[in-house]
Amino acid sequence: MSRKHRRQNPKKTFPWLIIGLGAILLVVAVFLFANQGGSDGSGTPVIVVDQPKIDYGYVQFGNDKSFKIKVTNTGTGSLSFKKNPYVEVLEGC
Repeated sequence: MSRKHRRQNPKKTFPWLIIGLGAILLVVAVFLFANQGGSDGSGTPVIVVDQPKIDYGYVQFGNDKSFKIKVTNTGTGSLSFKKNPYVEVLEGC
């Protein structure tokens, strides 16, 4: 009497580990590409305002006062704004 041994076919498993590592590498590559300064290899922009604080003292409502400020880029990269720049008026500062 001979016994017939059946070969068990190994289950085909999906390569989750390889796909997971590939996804991580893809996310890292996208992150590094998005954070580079520019495609031309430019440096970092640095914004400088000549008067960070202006004190006019007490100004009555309805009176106009004006001033000029100079904003410059002292860095080596291009300076751009994601939102429109604004001036914030703080009372009592």
